[in-house]
Amino acid sequence: MSDFELRPLGNSGLKVAPLALGGNVFGWTADKESSFRILDAFVDAGGTMIDTADVYSAWVPGHRGGESETVIGEWLARDPTRRDKVVIATKVGFMAGLKPETIGPACDASLERLGVETIDLYYQHKDDESIPLAESLGAFEELRRAGKIRAIGLSNFTADRVEEALAVCDAQGFAKPAALQNWYNLVERGKYEGALQDVTIAAGLSQFPYYGLANGFLTGKYRSEDDLQKSPRGLRNIEYVKSERGQRVLAALETVAAETRSALATVALAWLKAQAGVTAPIASATSRDQLDQLVAALHLDLRPEQIDTLTAASD
Repeated sequence: MSDFELRPLGNSGLKVAPLALGGNVFGWTADKESSFRILDAFVDAGGTMIDTADVYSAWVPGHRGGESETVIGEWLARDPTRRDKVVIATKVGFMAGLKPETIGPACDASLERLGVETIDLYYQHKDDESIPLAESLGAFEELRRAGKIRAIGLSNFTADRVEEALAVCDAQGFAKPAALQNWYNLVERGKYEGALQDVTIAAGLSQFPYYGLANGFLTGKYRSEDDLQKSPRGLRNIEYVKSERGQRVLAALETVAAETRSALATVALAWLKAQAGVTAPIASATSRDQLDQLVAALHLDLRPEQIDTLTAASD
């Protein structure tokens, strides 16, 4: 165990704690007051980065998107000193694509819901190949020059498209992206390791993996097919539960958890934050107990042999 240090967020000049709090649950499975308690506890524990998106939680009947940003904005408004303690990341493009004429108004709407003057890290939420990167990145550059955003991120981009985006920024004189956000965890290593990890490291980008706990599988909640009925997202884990590899990973997590006297979720996130190019995994919580397991990863540095045990189990 050791105290943690803040890590650089790419080329932005910002630094963040090595765990980011996912805001996808705010205003959805965590009501406003529960969300406030989770946010308070996260900051009290030394957390600094809050990750959300304008699409959260448009998938819920009666919601339009922006619910998470609104909750975060109301939390910030309760105590104006909080703004200086946190790095706010949000995203655009999942609902309406990345046409330049939609990016500016979407950013303004996010700023209003969040109640801030500047978004610290603004992502293209998913690649929109129907729009030339020079156009979408140009719209982001206009926002940056206007002081509405501080740094640029790309989410759900392939390695080739990241390299193309970097080349466009070079050619056009735009500020380069500072961060990437992709799916990555102990049972989904192929979604990051390889070409995407290589470009992350070579370009000095910060990777903020999502689904770090594999829809809850890496918490140990789902060990059999009967367990999959425990929650609405349980069935997403059927392939992990049925595979020998998935069971091997859970066994390795149990071993390291026993050695470190930690929860499985804590160990899984500690493994993730130790991977090359990763600045901070993103994880969400709907209760204080869940949050405590997440923030414990801030202080858990696995020994090399423990990292190797987990990596070998997931091969």
